[in-house]
Amino acid sequence: MAKTIDAQTLHARLEGPEEIALIDVREQAPYAASHPILAANIPLGRLELVIGDRVPRRSTPIVVEDGGEGLAQVAAAKLEGFGYTDISVLKGGTPAWAAAGLELFSGMHVPSKAFGEFVEHAYGTPSVSADELKGIMDSGRKLVVLDSRPMDEFKVMNIPTGIDVPGAELVYRLETVAPDPDTLVVVNCAGRTRSIIGAQSLINAGVPNEVVALRNGTMGWHLSGYQLEHGQARSASEPSAAALEAAKARAAAAAGRFGARTVDAATLDAWRAERDRRTLAILDVRTIEEFEASRIADSRHAPGGQLVQGTDLYLMVRNSRVVLVDDKRVRADMTASWLAQLGWSDVYVLDSGLDGQALVSGAYEPPVLGADALPSVASIAPAEAKRRMDAGTAVMLDLARGLDYRDSHPEGAWWASRTTIASNLSKIPAGAALILAAPEDMLARLTAADLSDSGREVLLLEGGRSAWSAAGLAMQSGMTALLSEPQDAYLRPYDRTNRAEIEKAMNAYLDWEVALVEQIKKAGGLAFKHYPA
Repeated sequence: MAKTIDAQTLHARLEGPEEIALIDVREQAPYAASHPILAANIPLGRLELVIGDRVPRRSTPIVVEDGGEGLAQVAAAKLEGFGYTDISVLKGGTPAWAAAGLELFSGMHVPSKAFGEFVEHAYGTPSVSADELKGIMDSGRKLVVLDSRPMDEFKVMNIPTGIDVPGAELVYRLETVAPDPDTLVVVNCAGRTRSIIGAQSLINAGVPNEVVALRNGTMGWHLSGYQLEHGQARSASEPSAAALEAAKARAAAAAGRFGARTVDAATLDAWRAERDRRTLAILDVRTIEEFEASRIADSRHAPGGQLVQGTDLYLMVRNSRVVLVDDKRVRADMTASWLAQLGWSDVYVLDSGLDGQALVSGAYEPPVLGADALPSVASIAPAEAKRRMDAGTAVMLDLARGLDYRDSHPEGAWWASRTTIASNLSKIPAGAALILAAPEDMLARLTAADLSDSGREVLLLEGGRSAWSAAGLAMQSGMTALLSEPQDAYLRPYDRTNRAEIEKAMNAYLDWEVALVEQIKKAGGLAFKHYPA
């Protein structure tokens, strides 16, 4: 049985210099409602899919927490079964953390969100309101609007005329979209953080342009009554040789200001040999296209802007060694400059990039713990699955995110969460087979293993959800049949479907984000270092 740790002892260890990972194993919604600021979220149902990738060293000290429901004990037993040797459970869960006088935080990626607010306050990042931006646009002044989010978010909605340039790409690609130094550069995201960090990145790099953040991003634009564009895919091209050299110099200066360091290939090899004693994260901060075309074999993808936006997602082991990779250096230098400011002391840029490293290509497949021991499971073709569902001899369980199920799912499928299926089987007609459909084959196989002693026939939908659609079978939308109440997603403002609810959630989100700069000053919060110019 895993040992326990009290809240005050855990708090002291989180503030210390040693490696530690604090993992909250609740679903995303209850996690986002209330958690310690340094807790990373891996829902219990996805533990095998994530933990081996994000906490690779089996001797890493891991503390598992929940809200007192008992999920942490289940997770701890699983982790011990996977060979992790230093597991503790937070005694009393998050209620005990609060009872100890330590602050609990709501929302997702809170350390990075709070850091964005700190940056604006500490450095006076200039910004304009939506009304001010609209006035500048109407005036005919030369300007460019750069959206610092990933392309998938940009396609959902963007400021008119906006160009997608994700955070770490801004310094790298600026001259391709704003070659004239007289051009005003406006950086936006959906809300505040990536607008602020993006604008301040360009300022820190010393670009000659005037740079401002769009205050409150696309939310602020919408709330001011202006129309957003949808379905756009405008992006910045690769820089010229001269522009790249200028970007390299600017990024190197920014990295130097904040104490970012480099590491050579020989030292990286020495660190690889020490992986049983120190966690090593080799993170490729380039675009996904570059990463999949050619990458260091033991690296994983963490696009620079999103890494700064979600350190809790990409770097779950505090005080681990972090090596950033970019064959052009610009994105790695800029990302390192921000991680250093976020308090990551062992962050380095690989000075030789991809040169001399063992390289591979193709999609990255994270390790799945316990995969070798999974039993074989029969599969069923979509057409046969449909026939059996129509005959009443089978029920399909869709394991997609609840929001994805709401948007589209195989007609007649029930939404299900891996961890709650067994306790809700009585809702399914006795004798009906269970057909599992999932966005990931391994999630379906793990769920099938959970149900191996349920007394039900369990089948995997061959090819998953996409194969059903590709076979021309009907899809439907809405929360049409739920095996349990979805708790797997924190609802962002844009995840709502009613305009009034969307705008209410936008205002609440923006108020929450602004308030973080004061909330982190409380016990259990965070402190960031200020670097004078």
